[in-house]
Amino acid sequence: MLTGIYFYLQRRIEVGKQIVDFVKCSPTQNMTILVKSKHSTDAYKHIASKLMSYDSVYAEQVGYIETPVNSAAVAHLQMAGGEFCGNACMSLAAYLASEKSMQPNQSTDILLEVSGINTLLTCTVRRIAKGYNCSVTMPTPQHIEERIIQYEGNDLVVTIVRYANFIHMVIEVDEFHSSIRGKAESLARLLGLTMGANLIGILLYKVNTEELAPLIYVPHVDSMIWERGCGSGTASIGAYLAWKHKEKISAAIKQPGGIIQVHANYEEVDKVSLRIEGIVNIVAQGKAFIDISNYIA
Repeated sequence: MLTGIYFYLQRRIEVGKQIVDFVKCSPTQNMTILVKSKHSTDAYKHIASKLMSYDSVYAEQVGYIETPVNSAAVAHLQMAGGEFCGNACMSLAAYLASEKSMQPNQSTDILLEVSGINTLLTCTVRRIAKGYNCSVTMPTPQHIEERIIQYEGNDLVVTIVRYANFIHMVIEVDEFHSSIRGKAESLARLLGLTMGANLIGILLYKVNTEELAPLIYVPHVDSMIWERGCGSGTASIGAYLAWKHKEKISAAIKQPGGIIQVHANYEEVDKVSLRIEGIVNIVAQGKAFIDISNYIA
């Protein structure tokens, strides 16, 4: 009798819903869901939107674990909006390392194929007492330049850090007050309409205290979030500082969720090599039930 009820309830779940196998990670509290189960790529945006919502698993971003095209890579990470995400890369590397049952202080290198960039990415993972210490070599900016832009009738000094498929804009501020946050959100949406990038980042940065408030906008999934920790944004701050001072930079960038280390080496005009380092914790694994009854691809 109980077996019959179980299968009846399971069948009711399956009607109009997809069962999503996931692992949830916390890289500096930039809550990241990695989807392990296979789904139609046409449904990625819809599934991600549901997973990120408050009444579901709840997170700031979603990536899908796929089989890599390049056999040298362990896995392919496909972000829901097609963007590149450093924290999601570290999250996937930490999850893959956890499957190896590593001992404390043991390290491993994991090669990943990821959306938003055309080269393979190496992540070094070390098991620590609480979680995983991850260090990842980040994409090199294509171009860095300072501009004065007219915005809402005022001159705004910004530094644009441009990559192949995404753009970060660094704005030095004294405080993270509500008015500058509002301007950042409006600017992100405007750039999302005009720049044709997979991701727009507005990085509010306090130079004296090395504090970062990162706003990330992904136009494809219409996701705009003030992240608690941003890996790629941290890398861009390192690139900005190395470019500005024409020297090697190592900095601990404070963010609402904690600290991410960045190491940037200025090598030549507009050429900056980058690496970030942070702690990733695996906080949950399980199944989510996503309603697809009203979904239109």
